[in-house]
Amino acid sequence: MDLREWIIEADITSMQTAMEKGIITSEELVQVYLERIDKYDAIIHSILEINPDAVQIARALDKERKEQGSRGRLHGIPILLKDNIDTEDKIHTSAGSVALAESFAKTDSFVASRLRSAGAVLLGKANMTEWSNFMSSKMPAGYSSRGGLVLNPYGPGEYFISGSSSGSAAAVAANLAAAAIGTETAGSIVGPASQNLLVGIKPTVGLISRSGIIPISFSQDTPGPLARTVSDAAILLGALTGVDHRDSATLSSENRSFADYAPFLETNFLSHARIGIPRHYYKDLDKERLSIMEDVIATLKNKGATIIDPVNLHVEQNSWNNDVICYEFKEGLNHYLSQLSDSVPVHSLKELIEFNQQHDETALKYGQDTLIRSEVTTLTEQTYLQKKQEYKELALKEGIDYVINQFQLDALMLPGDIDGMYIAARLGYPLICVPAGYSSDGVMDLDGDSTKGPFGFVFSGKAFSEPTLIKIAYGYEQATLKRFPPPLDSDQDHD
Repeated sequence: MDLREWIIEADITSMQTAMEKGIITSEELVQVYLERIDKYDAIIHSILEINPDAVQIARALDKERKEQGSRGRLHGIPILLKDNIDTEDKIHTSAGSVALAESFAKTDSFVASRLRSAGAVLLGKANMTEWSNFMSSKMPAGYSSRGGLVLNPYGPGEYFISGSSSGSAAAVAANLAAAAIGTETAGSIVGPASQNLLVGIKPTVGLISRSGIIPISFSQDTPGPLARTVSDAAILLGALTGVDHRDSATLSSENRSFADYAPFLETNFLSHARIGIPRHYYKDLDKERLSIMEDVIATLKNKGATIIDPVNLHVEQNSWNNDVICYEFKEGLNHYLSQLSDSVPVHSLKELIEFNQQHDETALKYGQDTLIRSEVTTLTEQTYLQKKQEYKELALKEGIDYVINQFQLDALMLPGDIDGMYIAARLGYPLICVPAGYSSDGVMDLDGDSTKGPFGFVFSGKAFSEPTLIKIAYGYEQATLKRFPPPLDSDQDHD
C-alpha cells in the first residue's frame, strides 16, 4: 500500500482499522502528514507550529496498542488544534498574536486533556484569524501576525477562506491531518467548513468545556470538530463531551450529552425528518449558490423529508450589536492573560493594546479598533446582564425555538455563510455544516470576498439537538457525497 496516496481523504475509521490489522502504524501516519505539511503548507499557511514530540508520542501509542490494546477510535490519530487552545507541552498557545508568541500553557485545556486520554496525537497548532477575529474590523479572515494569511487550498489567493478557525479547516481540507479542533463564537467553525467542503460541528454551548481556551464570549464560545466526514466529526464530538468544574456552562449538559455519537449515524432518518427553510437568509445568494441550495432541498425531498418552505423567524431582520460580547471579551481575556507566566509581555487587554502599539510594524498591519473598543466599553455589569437576558428572550420567543415549535421541525436549513448564524450564536445553539457543492462562477461580495469555490450549508436546531442534526447531516452526506479534495495532488473534477 502506498501510504502517501492512501492517506488522501482517509477517514478515522479506516485509519483505525488499518492500525488494528498492523497494516500501518500511528508513527507512519504522523510521518506522512508531516511530509504533506512540509510539501503543501508553504502554499496555504494553515499551520503555525508542529509538535516536536508528535513522532515520539505516536511511537509510544503504537507500543501501547501492541501491549495493552487500543484505547478507542482516536488511538494514534493525528489531530490539529486551533492556536487558542492550551496544550501543556512544547507547543505555544498564542491566538495567532506575536504578543503571545513565546507563551506556553501551564496546563492542558479540557479539550487537549480529553484528546490525550483518548489516545490522539496532538500534531500541532493551526493558524487562525488573530484573537479569533476580535482584534480589528479591517482584518481579513485567516490573518494572524504570527502566521500570516491562511489561504483556501481549493484556490489559494482566489477563494475566500472564512474565519476564524481558518487554519484548522484549510489543513483538514488539504489532508494535512486526520481532523482538527476549532472554536466558534459566531460562524468560526461552520464558516470555514463551508468554504473548504468540510463537516463542522458547532456544539451547544456547554456540551464541551471552554476551560483553557483563549476566550471571546462566555455566552457564545465553544470548541468543536472540523472533519472530512460526518462520521469523523461525530467521533471527535463524543470524545470531547463531559462536565468540567472549571466551566460552569458544562453543568447544563449533564444527562444531555453522549460519549459516543456514532449511533446517530443513520441513513434513513431523512425519510421522516421535518426541515424548515428560512428564505430570508437565501436572499443574498448569487444565482449559482442559490441553485446549489435548491438542489440540496430537492435531494432532501427525494429522500422523503418534509420541507416547510418558507418559514419566518421574527428576529431575522434584527441587527445584533456587540455590547455584550465586548464586555465578556474584556472580562474573559483579562482573566486568561493574568494567569500567564511572568515571561510573557502582556497580562491584560490594556497591556496587549500597548504592546501592539509598541510593535506596530509586526503587530498592527490591520489595526486594533475592536480591542480598543472592548477596553473602553462603558457597559456596567447590571446593563450587561439586562442586555444579555433581553437577547436571549428575544431569540427564544421569536427565533429558533419559536419556529421549530410552530412547525414541529427537526431542524432549520441555512446557507453556509455567517449571516444566518447569529441567532444560533446568541442562544448558544448547535449547528452542523455539510458540503453542498462547488461554485464555478461566483461574484465578489461587498467585502471583496469571492463567492467562487466550495460551498456548504448548515442545519440548525434547539439546544442539545446534536443527535438529530447528525442524523440529518449524515443522511444527506451519504446520499450525495459532495466532498472532494483540493487539487494539490492532481487535477480534480468539480462536478
